[in-house]
Amino acid sequence: MTNTLNTPAAGQVTLVGAGPGDPELLTLKALKAIQQATVLLVDDLVNDAIVAHANPAARIVHVGKRGGCKSTPQSFIERLMITAAQEGENVVRLKGGDPFIFGRGGEEVEHLEEAGIRVSVINGITAGLAAVTSLNVPLTHREHAHGVVFVTGHAKPGDSGTDWPALARAARQAKLTLVVYMGVSGASDIQTGLLQGLGADTPVAVIQNASLPLQRHAVCTLGELQATIARQGLASPSVIVVGDVMSGMLAAATDLSDSAGALQAR
Repeated sequence: MTNTLNTPAAGQVTLVGAGPGDPELLTLKALKAIQQATVLLVDDLVNDAIVAHANPAARIVHVGKRGGCKSTPQSFIERLMITAAQEGENVVRLKGGDPFIFGRGGEEVEHLEEAGIRVSVINGITAGLAAVTSLNVPLTHREHAHGVVFVTGHAKPGDSGTDWPALARAARQAKLTLVVYMGVSGASDIQTGLLQGLGADTPVAVIQNASLPLQRHAVCTLGELQATIARQGLASPSVIVVGDVMSGMLAAATDLSDSAGALQAR
């Protein structure tokens, strides 16, 4: 029998945010959902230590989705969720970060509801927040940033993508922190666009593998963004944070560099 919005399927789907990677940042509600799932569809960036919380009897399906790599088609993942729920399974769609911040959670909810599937969402800590927190830097600050913008650096095929000059002008006028996801591969274009509205001396941080033991980061100016990424060998998954909230770290990095240079000069 075909399900309708008025006839929910016997099963259900929960979109669960696994957070940025550190298993200890998983919420209690997310942990409970993972333990109760009979089927888990797991994204590529989810830590294995989080998946280990699943019931041993649960069916685990890895549906890798990573920028720049071959990915499981989104339509196929949605069909898997719908089919499993229609068969009465308790399905958890386990996503890195938060399902509703560049996690395609909105698209999945729409398709599940259209199919008559009961669906709920459990938030996770998004990488853009975890990244700066690991550096003891806030995203907002009364003196430096009145707000924050989360933006993708990876445009959908056929989409013109973010208007970086316009965003830069808004950030300057409103004192906003910019947090760019999936922006490393397009850093050169992002830098060029942002420089049309922000100064070359604007502080920037690039944080790779936020919250994990192998986390790396670099602090520089906007004018040196692409050169710094290349020199440091930074790669995905990374977030790029642009704004005056990073000014303290930039000053400290500059002082350290100057001190090192002075020692070498001796």
